Amino acid sequence: MRFIRSLTLLLALFAPAVFADGQYQVDMILVRQNAVPAVTTAVAPEDWAAGAPVINAKDERQPGLTAELEKLQASGDYTVLLNKAWRQSLGETPSSVAISEGKRQFGHFPIEGNLSLSLNKTTNVVANFWVNQIDGNGTLTASEQLTQESKTPRNGDLIFLDGGHLALLIKVTPL
Repeated sequence: MRFIRSLTLLLALFAPAVFADGQYQVDMILVRQNAVPAVTTAVAPEDWAAGAPVINAKDERQPGLTAELEKLQASGDYTVLLNKAWRQSLGETPSSVAISEGKRQFGHFPIEGNLSLSLNKTTNVVANFWVNQIDGNGTLTASEQLTQESKTPRNGDLIFLDGGHLALLIKVTPL
């Protein structure tokens, strides 16, 4: 009997770490909410990636939030700016990636940002994105920024980060 209690206690201590560490697919949709006026901020910083590594081409995946994407596009209330999916190793320690879209000009992309994820009993997300306005000379003239944090009660849930005029949908599923 003592052995069973000890075994149960050991499993309880190690189970969260065992289930959290591993390979996951991260699906992300960045949208602009059409009914909310855009808020431009100071231009995106030169180190917009904040040292996070860029997603490797071999880690990119086919986006899986197709039903949500279709609903967003059909509603007319949102403009989809970015729909991306990739494979990422996640665990209790935050893991960041740099995400960009469009042609790079003078160190900036039309859409750029970083996303930090960690899994424990919750899915923890820290998102920092810029939607940039770049003029004909390639100069960054203005930026819209989304900076949000979230702790979702259950892993695997669809996460909605509302930044006013910009919003982010994220889903993390095990591979």
